Amino acid sequence: MDGQLIEKKDCSAAVAAALPEAKSLADAGKLAEAVELLLGVEKQARMGNDVTSLKEVVLATIRLVREKKDWEQMNATLTQISKRRSQNKAAISAMVQEAMGPSYLDATPDVETKRKLIVTLRDITDGKIFVETERARLTRTLSHLLEAEGKVAEACDIIQDVHVETYGSLDKQEKLEFILEQIRLTLAKKDFIRTYIIAKKVTKKLLEGEDPALQALKLKFYRLMIEYHSLAEKEAFEIAQHYHSIYNTPVVRAEESEWRAALSACVLFLIIAPHSNQQSDMLHRLVRQEEDQLAQLPVYKEILKTYTTREIIQYPLPQLPDIESHPALTLYGHELAQHWLQQLRTRVIQHNIRVLSAYYKKIRLSRAADLLSLDVSELENNISTLVSEGALYARIDRPANQVSFAPTKIAEETLSDWAADISELLRLVERTTHLINKEQMLHKVV
Repeated sequence: MDGQLIEKKDCSAAVAAALPEAKSLADAGKLAEAVELLLGVEKQARMGNDVTSLKEVVLATIRLVREKKDWEQMNATLTQISKRRSQNKAAISAMVQEAMGPSYLDATPDVETKRKLIVTLRDITDGKIFVETERARLTRTLSHLLEAEGKVAEACDIIQDVHVETYGSLDKQEKLEFILEQIRLTLAKKDFIRTYIIAKKVTKKLLEGEDPALQALKLKFYRLMIEYHSLAEKEAFEIAQHYHSIYNTPVVRAEESEWRAALSACVLFLIIAPHSNQQSDMLHRLVRQEEDQLAQLPVYKEILKTYTTREIIQYPLPQLPDIESHPALTLYGHELAQHWLQQLRTRVIQHNIRVLSAYYKKIRLSRAADLLSLDVSELENNISTLVSEGALYARIDRPANQVSFAPTKIAEETLSDWAADISELLRLVERTTHLINKEQMLHKVV
């Protein structure tokens, strides 16, 4: 209890005497008796509050069992020591750290034995904050074993139960590595909802830094996010943003082949993305800020120029062969690549309709379809899509075979515009009168 003095007893002599005797018993094939002998000394040290001697005898016990390669006895001994009454935290921590080292886990004769040892250590660390770091590392190792056995779902379930973001004893980089492993396994399991939830734990601030190891984790995160947005959401704009983040990573900018691939992929998915203020802003920012780099990618520079100009784009694009052969487009299979190409054609059509709306208040459907190289029904469908998304105002008059892009004004708006025009007219009349009077006065003076 707090403020209570606890008597400490020196058990170092008892430990020193017991260790050689236990070694002799173990060498004689009496491992169980040797363990019992050491556990007797362990009790003395524990009850005497001699932490140094306690840790020494605990570590000596499991090391003796390891030397004899009796893994069943190892699991039993670890569990027995951890469950002893009033067991010291320092002793449990030292024991777990010792038993999860390579001289133990890597020394097991087979995968099953290794798995049992990890499960034992995880059971010991369950609910104990002072060994939460060790439990997280053991969980990650166990998930790797299960994944190697083809049990991806089980590996995913085990690792995602560990909330490392709340662990104060783990450093930022190790936390990030663990979270990325959770994201990777949930993607492998195709649990996209869980992937989205876990990915929200990673902030952009967490990824910033000049350390090459941290930059490697940043690249891994964005590539996992590209996989998620490709397979689950099919969100081209999000993918473009992720490729742009990869492009802006120093280690990528230092390698020409890397930044060329990232920047071209960014441009590619940006033109596939639906038109929005964000998408349009990013298009124009790329043209302004990456002029030198785009000069080395003439195909994608021309694509950006085409999309940022108010002109009708002819489809198929002249750059279509380069687009179809881009590795980023075919990264997740032929079916998804065809989806992106279809989206590209749709975006070209929608761009052309927006261009028409800028130059025409009203146009015949047949004429518009001819200008855009479409049939009337496809033109109507695309106009309807843009209107329903709020990206365009249009009214189709089928009997008159016309589409109007000018919104019909209500009476109040018409009156307001008329009043504004009258005010402007009167202002101009007043200004003109003033100038005439000024000119007349100047002539009178002369």
